[in-house]
Amino acid sequence: MSQFDNVAVIKQANVYFDGKCVSHSITLADGSKKSVGVILPSTLTFSTSAPEIMETVAGSCRVKLAGESEWKAYGAGQSFNVPGNSSFDIEVSGESYHYVCHFA
Repeated sequence: MSQFDNVAVIKQANVYFDGKCVSHSITLADGSKKSVGVILPSTLTFSTSAPEIMETVAGSCRVKLAGESEWKAYGAGQSFNVPGNSSFDIEVSGESYHYVCHFA
């Protein structure tokens, strides 16, 4: 799906890591919550409270989940799961990484 219809959008952007990650929170008609954003080239660590599915819309990244030693690469059309109450490192190099974060 290339777009979300019938959504509520929080106008104020979520800006993290000195602007290296910017997203907007949306709520779909069924009440599910997501964020849509961009990560500029950098290596960042995110913490989670609820489980998340990170969907890659454009660009690519490498990800290392908490407790893992291996980095895994993801590109457009791929996604990765992050457990709740956890964290992950994400490395973006070259072009920007565009994503949708689906909250459980």
